[in-house]
Amino acid sequence: MSSPAQPLAASLVQSVDWLAIAPPTLAAVVGLVVLVADLFVTEHRKPLLGWTSVAGLAAAMLMLLPLLDGDRSTFCLTGDTTVCSYTADRFTLIIQFLVLGGALLTALLSVTALKDARKGLPEGEYWFLLLSSAAGAALLPASRDLATLIVALEVASLPAFALVGLRHGDRKSSEAALKFFLSSVTATAVSLMGISFVYASTGTLYLTQVADRIQNVDGQLHTLAQTGVVLTLVGFAFKTAAVPFHFWVPDTYVGAPLPIAAYLSVIGKTVGFSGLILVTVVALPSYADVWGPALAALAALTMTVGNVGALRQQATRAYSAVRLLAWSSVGQAGYLLVPIAAAAYSGDAEKSIGSTVAYALMYAAVNLGAFAVAALVGRTKLLNRVSDYRGLYASSPLSALLLAFFLLCLAGLPPGIIGLFAKVTVFSAAVDAGLGWLAVIMAVNVVIALFYYLQWTALLFRAPEGEPEKHRVPAPLTAAIALTGVLGIALSGAPQLVMRFTDTALF
Repeated sequence: MSSPAQPLAASLVQSVDWLAIAPPTLAAVVGLVVLVADLFVTEHRKPLLGWTSVAGLAAAMLMLLPLLDGDRSTFCLTGDTTVCSYTADRFTLIIQFLVLGGALLTALLSVTALKDARKGLPEGEYWFLLLSSAAGAALLPASRDLATLIVALEVASLPAFALVGLRHGDRKSSEAALKFFLSSVTATAVSLMGISFVYASTGTLYLTQVADRIQNVDGQLHTLAQTGVVLTLVGFAFKTAAVPFHFWVPDTYVGAPLPIAAYLSVIGKTVGFSGLILVTVVALPSYADVWGPALAALAALTMTVGNVGALRQQATRAYSAVRLLAWSSVGQAGYLLVPIAAAAYSGDAEKSIGSTVAYALMYAAVNLGAFAVAALVGRTKLLNRVSDYRGLYASSPLSALLLAFFLLCLAGLPPGIIGLFAKVTVFSAAVDAGLGWLAVIMAVNVVIALFYYLQWTALLFRAPEGEPEKHRVPAPLTAAIALTGVLGIALSGAPQLVMRFTDTALF
């Protein structure tokens, strides 16, 4: 006689679509392989761990190709297969491409950085932490319930704290890690409280169900739901380094190994923004009157403080090049927030979100390229000041030309057409949504940013002080600079490809 518990147990078993979850899973598995292999590999063979990690990230990117055919979902409710925890739709695939591509470029930068560190960074732990963080970052855009979203956010963030403070005996690195850790833990605590309020109001964690139920919450729970929405937004604002939750950024970037600063500037931001998009546009569209004005105000504040902070950097100050890129990344976060805020006012929220995704793709390529050239200069100029870049063209013409191109892209000036195109896209999203005042603030900030980007660009072509110092470029660093350069130039030649890539239905 069969037990009545058996059919019930069978109904609770969820099928797993292994192909759908392959990209983040492969990154995580390779991370574990590298960690175990580190125990058995001799010291002079440790570089193999780095190349294994690079190959693993490349393979994870290739696993995106079979998913282009159509949307796939897994870990779904047994009674309702339309409600799932993991969905590999177009939005997911674009963000996973960005995250895994950014992690791959970071890995290429790291191969050289670890060799230069001369055992100052433990290789096995470094690669394991980088791959673990990349796996969490790739999981996040696919998350379609609040619990998975927070778990993915923490899997992406926790290894990053350790990576920032991984340099043995470096006080600056330890301070940076502590500051980053405390701010991020605060953000997580606030987010969790907000999510618990939303769950208490709606009785579900699935984003689509939250969207349906939060519109009809009981009158007594209305204030609780509103508080939950606000707290959840505050938590994600920390993760995106939006002002006033940005204070950890400059010191963390300076204290971290340079490839990790590059990783945080691109992948860290992408994680925060994709989470913010899922929470606002997918889970809480009915609360657009709450999160729309809040994000618009945050966007204006973030871009202004970031650009003014970058403008105030002194060229001769130690680590001023990294600090300038850090403040610049805060300013760029403000631009990325604009279309998400516009989605609250626009009749076509998906088009607005497409603008953010298009801008993120442009920003990822050129910002990683700028950090790659900074890593090259930092090999001989350990203090990495902006003034150290004077006359770079005389010693390394191609690197100087590419850095000039990346800076012009970030500024939105020709020949960096992709940067101009991305800024126009964000600007038009604000205007179309009726946020004229935000478009004006953005225009003013673009002008402010022109000053420090052009100042740095001009410095590259000035006569060097003393004999020009030749920069020997190792192969992995050459590959990273070349990849970002080719991508930036190709997109500047055909910027419409980015919009075509992001313009079709994202969700």
